[in-house]
Amino acid sequence: QMHLVESGGELSQAGGSLRLSCAASGRTFSIYSMGWFRQAPGKEREFAATITWGGGATSYADSVKGRFTISRDVARNTVYLEMNSLKPEDTAVYYCAARIYSGISRSERGYAYWGQGTQVTVSS
Repeated sequence: QMHLVESGGELSQAGGSLRLSCAASGRTFSIYSMGWFRQAPGKEREFAATITWGGGATSYADSVKGRFTISRDVARNTVYLEMNSLKPEDTAVYYCAARIYSGISRSERGYAYWGQGTQVTVSS
């Protein structure tokens, strides 16, 4: 089993910045990549960003590209999401997820473990 805990979500003004963290524990040796997803009120959960654990290759949704940066600290088993130039439409619960199979996935089905989520609210 693997346990993921997100932190860092809070209220921010438009144009502001936040950094989310996600700490993994348990079977962390099986991580191939980590991802961030988000779910806005009344909407489906959507992909935001992902990073491979070994090589650090990244992929972003078009909606966050150029504003968000995903990174990881393998020694600390932690993945981060640096969010800049925040917009009200970034308001959502942000979830981190761990993928234990090779390859990068933008689909929820590609991830085996999920955190409980952290709320990000951006005011206009």
